[in-house]
Amino acid sequence: MSIHRWWPLAAASIGASALTLAAQIALAAPAPPFSELLQQTQATAPRLAEAQAAIGEAQGNAAQARARPNPSVAVEVENWGGSKQYQGFTTTETTARFEQPFELGGKRSARIAAGEAGVAAAQARAGLGGGDFAFDLAAAYAVAEAAELRLQLAQDSVALAQEDARIAGALVKAGKEADLRAVQAASAVEAARAGVDAARAERAEAFARLSALAGAAEPYTSIPVSLLVHADRIETPTAPDPTKSPAYRAAQAERDAAAARVTVEKTRATPDLTAGIGVRRFAADDVTALVGGISMPLPLFDRNRGNIAAAHAALSGAEARLAAARFDAQADVSSAISRADAALSRIASAQASERSAAEAYRLVRIGYQAGKLGQLDVLNARRMLLDARAQTINARLERLSAEAALARLNGVAPFGDI
Repeated sequence: MSIHRWWPLAAASIGASALTLAAQIALAAPAPPFSELLQQTQATAPRLAEAQAAIGEAQGNAAQARARPNPSVAVEVENWGGSKQYQGFTTTETTARFEQPFELGGKRSARIAAGEAGVAAAQARAGLGGGDFAFDLAAAYAVAEAAELRLQLAQDSVALAQEDARIAGALVKAGKEADLRAVQAASAVEAARAGVDAARAERAEAFARLSALAGAAEPYTSIPVSLLVHADRIETPTAPDPTKSPAYRAAQAERDAAAARVTVEKTRATPDLTAGIGVRRFAADDVTALVGGISMPLPLFDRNRGNIAAAHAALSGAEARLAAARFDAQADVSSAISRADAALSRIASAQASERSAAEAYRLVRIGYQAGKLGQLDVLNARRMLLDARAQTINARLERLSAEAALARLNGVAPFGDI
């Protein structure tokens, strides 16, 4: 006898719920396959749009860093509106002057380098954010699918409880069981129905989170293409190089940007030179003459020492974060590899346990119908079967989570072909 022979006994009970579920799916907004959804979210996810805006901001700052100081023009009129010979404008001296500041000490080149480093840092942060987003999207997708499976599991639990209650009622009617057994079986059915309500709420929350993360215009309500079924078919990849992880690269880019800002602050300690040339007209003699000059501030009180010290401190902090990112990446690699291997073993164990629990439940029901086993045996066997199925779902979730973590450490999108 097949281990699933008991299933046709529950077909009548499942029929109504299956029709209801089919109607719900017909009205549902199905989520696309994960790889397609990941591609779509590149243009719809708010988190990714924010990262792109940060890159645009850094590029704007880098473009501004290339700008040279603006020149200035000035017109001065002297010796007018006074007394005696200075009344009116007959003795005025009018000067038109053009002045151009010149940056010294490599200010512009340092500023350009800092701007370019800022763009690189923003791009690295976007890469890190994109990897984190892909990981979170994969997790949300898998959790939503798991919630859908748990709802189906809860609905199956109701169907099984109803069938067990039918058997209990038949035994009570035949005088083989006390009336209490029928009451207990009915109570188990109500408890299973409460589990369906809880599973339905969990499913709604999971799909709401997935839809919000993806920036979906219409909330998703179903996942027709499974991601969890691939959990026991994925081979664990080679351990990634921690220094190639997006988190380490982002920390490295931040350190480089901080070093560039130190150079910028050092160049600001050098005063700039302003050169000017102009024409002066003497109204009294009706003649003109050239004027010119240079000026430079004396760095007596402000040598930018405070900003230089602050930039050095920021660089020290960035170097510390870089070192921490390396250690974190190494730990994350080891953890993800261990989790992936352990989850694969856990899947095999859970599947074997599920098969054993299904066979045990089948045998217990046969014994219960024959009056050789009690209702408590049926309840325990049914609970063990449902727990085994739930453990399989959890093991697959853990496996996918570990694989997604490894993909993030490798700087690639997880499950891109699924």
